[in-house]
Amino acid sequence: MTILHVISGLGTGGAEAMLLQVTGALQAKGMPQHVVSVTERGRYADELEGRGVPVIALGVNSVFSGLRGLLRLARLIGQLQPQVVQGWMYHGDLMALFAHYLARERVRRRLYWNLRASNMDQGGYGWLMRINAFLSRWPDLVIANSRAGADYHIGMGYRPRRLEVIANGIDTDRFRPDPQARKAVRSELKIPAETVVAIHVARVNEMKDHATFLAAMRSVPDVQAIMVGDGTEKLKAPPNVRALGLRSDTARLYAAADIVVSTSAFGEGFSNAIGEGMSAGLVPIATDCGDARLIIGDTGAVISVGDASALADRIAAESAATPERRHARGLAARARIEQEFPLSRAIEAFARLYGATV
Repeated sequence: MTILHVISGLGTGGAEAMLLQVTGALQAKGMPQHVVSVTERGRYADELEGRGVPVIALGVNSVFSGLRGLLRLARLIGQLQPQVVQGWMYHGDLMALFAHYLARERVRRRLYWNLRASNMDQGGYGWLMRINAFLSRWPDLVIANSRAGADYHIGMGYRPRRLEVIANGIDTDRFRPDPQARKAVRSELKIPAETVVAIHVARVNEMKDHATFLAAMRSVPDVQAIMVGDGTEKLKAPPNVRALGLRSDTARLYAAADIVVSTSAFGEGFSNAIGEGMSAGLVPIATDCGDARLIIGDTGAVISVGDASALADRIAAESAATPERRHARGLAARARIEQEFPLSRAIEAFARLYGATV
């Protein structure tokens, strides 16, 4: 059972992180995995190869290089003869589809698509979604990482033969309460032990709406915040916000916080940041985007998109709670992730759809 994954790119993002987790786990269990990045190698390529998963980057950046990359991908499918070609994200889905139909011995191979977003910006992605919606009957299976994403794409005209929802899985061994890391990070950042800390983990992109987070933090000067993600170091932040930029040690940074915040305005399917923060024992506060309500349940708060005042009120309320109450709420959030969204469940779901057991 060989699986070939085709993803738009291997830069920073939730889809890329989930691909790493799924392919690494299945490779370790004896199911050969191969990854093709439509664009460049990106930051996850080395990690994939470190887990024994070969990576090929097609370097597509124009129509001409796209045609050349498509032919190369079709030849690779012919050479590897995978049982499943799995697309990830819109461009990856398209490339997987066309290469699958160009490659030989198609009848013995299945084609899967993977939807990782919900209500995407129509201005930037509308034409691409319309093309994919028109072609959505061709794959044998379409997988979505959120109920909100599945419903949204059906509303956009997707008509898959079969649709499955596999929520992102969270590595609860990696993302966990860690008193030693908490103490160390706070010492590094010169944050007092008793200070309440909120953490916001997202690359700078309009869909992540850092402006709402920063506006809310200006209203709660007694709360400290940590912003993590590519480009955050360039944002103009108030004195109570530390912008750390892209980091590879997010697990220990979560451990230093008390509250995890997500302010996504659109496009979010299943937020890894919410799930990881909850797994680390943090109280979640998120905007009503994607499956945020489903992830959080009754362990935190969900507010309207773009409502900085409501966000500030919720952060202030959590800050005013006793440390014992906040700790208990954080442990309840972790328990919810352990019960509903463990990484093992997501890996087992992918393996089942590929026709294998793990």
